[in-house]
Amino acid sequence: MNPFLKDVAEDLVAKFNQNLQDCAIVFNNKRPVAYLQKHLADIYKKPFWSPTFFTVQEFFAEATSLKIADHYTQFFTLYDCYIELLKSEGVEKLPSIAKFHNIAKIILGDFSQIDNDLVDADRLFTELEDIAVINQQFDFLTAEQKEFLSQFWQSYSEGKYKKQQELFIKMWHRMPVLYHNFHTKLADNGFTTMARLYKNIADGKNDVDFTAKYIDKKLIFIGFNALSKAEAKAFKRWQEEEKAIFYFDTDSYYLADEMQEAGLFLRRNLNQIGLKNQLSNELSYIKSSQRDVNVYKVQGQTAQAKIVNELIANEKVQILGEQPVNTAIILADESLLIPVLQTIPSKIEDKKLDVNITMGFGLTNSSLYGLADLWLSVQAEVNAKKTVQYQTAIAFLSHPLIGISDVMRPKIIDALIKEQLIEIPYGRLTRQGGLFASFFEPITSSADAVKTLITVLDYVLQRELAARKLKKIDAELFGKTMQELNRLQDTLQHHIDKYQKDIELSFVLSLIQKSLTAIAVPLEGDPLNGIQIMGLLESRNLNFDRVIILGLNEGIIPQASTGTTFIPDSLRRAYGLPVLENQDAISAYMFYRLIQRSKNIDFVYNSLTDESNSGEPSRFIKQLEYESGFNFHHKELQLTVKTELKRDEVVIKSKKVQQVLDRYLSGQKYLSASALTTYISNPIDFFYKYVAGIEEPKEVEETVEAYKVGLILHDVMEQFYAQLKAIDPEITSERIKEKRADIPKLIMQGFAHVMYENRNAHVQLNGMQKVIYAIVLEYVNIILKQDTEDAPFTLIGLEQKGNVSFSFEANGATQQLKLFGIIDRVDLKNGVYRIVDYKTGSDKLKYSSIDECFDTDCGNINKALVQTLFYTHVYEQLSKNENVEPNLYIVKTMSKDGITFAGKNGILKDEFLASEKLVFLNALRLKLKELFDYNIPFRASQNPGNYVYSIYTTLFGR
Repeated sequence: MNPFLKDVAEDLVAKFNQNLQDCAIVFNNKRPVAYLQKHLADIYKKPFWSPTFFTVQEFFAEATSLKIADHYTQFFTLYDCYIELLKSEGVEKLPSIAKFHNIAKIILGDFSQIDNDLVDADRLFTELEDIAVINQQFDFLTAEQKEFLSQFWQSYSEGKYKKQQELFIKMWHRMPVLYHNFHTKLADNGFTTMARLYKNIADGKNDVDFTAKYIDKKLIFIGFNALSKAEAKAFKRWQEEEKAIFYFDTDSYYLADEMQEAGLFLRRNLNQIGLKNQLSNELSYIKSSQRDVNVYKVQGQTAQAKIVNELIANEKVQILGEQPVNTAIILADESLLIPVLQTIPSKIEDKKLDVNITMGFGLTNSSLYGLADLWLSVQAEVNAKKTVQYQTAIAFLSHPLIGISDVMRPKIIDALIKEQLIEIPYGRLTRQGGLFASFFEPITSSADAVKTLITVLDYVLQRELAARKLKKIDAELFGKTMQELNRLQDTLQHHIDKYQKDIELSFVLSLIQKSLTAIAVPLEGDPLNGIQIMGLLESRNLNFDRVIILGLNEGIIPQASTGTTFIPDSLRRAYGLPVLENQDAISAYMFYRLIQRSKNIDFVYNSLTDESNSGEPSRFIKQLEYESGFNFHHKELQLTVKTELKRDEVVIKSKKVQQVLDRYLSGQKYLSASALTTYISNPIDFFYKYVAGIEEPKEVEETVEAYKVGLILHDVMEQFYAQLKAIDPEITSERIKEKRADIPKLIMQGFAHVMYENRNAHVQLNGMQKVIYAIVLEYVNIILKQDTEDAPFTLIGLEQKGNVSFSFEANGATQQLKLFGIIDRVDLKNGVYRIVDYKTGSDKLKYSSIDECFDTDCGNINKALVQTLFYTHVYEQLSKNENVEPNLYIVKTMSKDGITFAGKNGILKDEFLASEKLVFLNALRLKLKELFDYNIPFRASQNPGNYVYSIYTTLFGR
């Protein structure tokens, strides 16, 4: 069967022969022009004078000498009119331009629909006080339309008005005046809106007679479906004047069936309005032949794109055989464009795979938008608090367009990390010069915002051009962005002086962002050859042998919502304005029209449910399957998920590893308590951290991490008791109570010391840090409550460092290393030396046995016990005193559970403590023998709980 445009071309040639050059051919969009020209050329088979082609908006724009106002001009004009209207009412508190912008888009949309559908604005916006007045004013309405109006006003006629209802009704009071003033002011300034122009053309009030030359039916409209009332009225008049003829793409399958929503507007055009189709309305292409329809159910948004490479297998064969390809990939969900482009190969063997993208490539998909958006974020930050967040600065430094060298970038990042500045003063960045200076310098005036961004982007553009790194698509995006920003600047300049004090910078920045998100450039290709990628709207008037529709989900086709409006649904129905059912009918027509002449059909939908997707196929699929008689084949694509196999990663103690371990045996390295517990819990962690020296990259931490709470607490307690000890090491409850007044100051110093390594640095606590402050304060109070009860005692040492030699057997010989510890506190009470270790985590005082605590594959390793006994042994060796008792201050539980360890056989004191110390030393020797046995590799614990917080899990296959 012929494509629709080929049928049109044949009929045009039959009607006009060689006189087509005098005709004007009007489409809804530009896409079909190339196809119609090709069909005409194929028929004429010789050079010919082409007719003039228009889009409908281009054609209607010929009807006026006024300029068509863009969005910015319409918005500022509307704001002018609104402010004048409020002033005339005596309103003192006028809305800011930023606040008004939120509702202006809705008002302008409503005005546009009112004009497009020839609605009497005065009547529509008039407040109707009761149903009787409605009936009197709208006696021409049907009973059903009156019922719609009655239902809407029911809620307003009962009881007192709510505040929102009162504001709504006030807005309606103003709308008729605002509507007329808006159009008058635009016209006075030489502008009009496209919708107003449609209305004027329909009413015959356009100031240019632009159809006079199109006599003898030389005005040709092709492929229209849903017409506004203004279009319908103008088309009908031109048909009656024998100026215009129409070609509608119809199929009796949905045209003749009143239940088929796809034919709603065509039936209205042909039967109610009376437009005449130059082609037959009786043919049914859908019923003309049996077809196979493949429906693919896939899981996930990008999975729809991945399946494309498999679906175009036939096209690859055609390309290799140098056969023409007539396939379209229709993106019902246009966000699939980038994933699809990444999926389709550029070549099939040695032959190029031609792909033409009708859809524009959005600026939002580019690194240029990322840079502009980052600049907007920076300006919002520096104008609010004169600082830039660390993460924002890192995003800038990491951006590919800033042109910073690979040598300089890490140096700047390292400097920022060292300073640990969560909020970086902008001057710290602008002094770097170059792009830094213009990018981070705060804008002093709203009027300078757009100009500054143009300067920044021009700087980047010139550097990219000089480096010859600019790709064609990037060059086009730069050009279109500069053009749009200059247009915005020109429009703002006309109004900025008038409203400068009222125009907030945040509003201008949001206006810039809205402008940038709308920018797109065409991805050029051959529209007549190869695989065509387009949205559903771009497919109008076109036909393809094979159609693949991606994203065919309910809620996308058809859409589940309409645009925001102030005109309620009941009034819209009463006045014949577009409602949701109209949108459904438009979607249905585009869907059925696209497949009616195709030979092969593939539908793909996403079955996963999330906040943006229903997970259900479009109801059009079910409808077509039920009614058409096509052969439907439902297939489910199961993407194989490959997970990395769990492996028992081991590290052999090679010569290099042995060299590192030998440094412990030679005394060059000390073994700390934390290193020991790391080896016990997960030996392979010990290798990565203490042998290989792999550490987490340093970062600026915007919040105080859990481990830093412990560091702050340790610092506060050290300073608290160090200051008391400097006066007198004898600590009494009275001295503790007196010293409590210094705790807030000591905590702030602790923050400064931990965050900036400078106890005297100024710290401005943010919200989360204030929470941490309160937690540390509570922890300090818990510890001091315990100490007050234990007082008096004598302080012996604070954060005392020490190392002692320790002998053990390994590799058939006696070995020796240094045990190193930093003991939080040592005090003396009742003749007993106490090791005090502060813990802010979820440590336990209870344990099963010492041997179990040294078992790598055990799930009950008490690290705190091992560390505290470790410190106890170190101190005993240093002090030559065996009467040392370990105490653990677990701040979360010490008020209830105490501070003394307890095993199965009793509390860790006196004789039981002495015996457990011997068991500990024996277990320590055995574990060290294992560590330094070069035949035993480093391995992962068999208990996953032992490495749940390990940073090395990906390295050892977990």
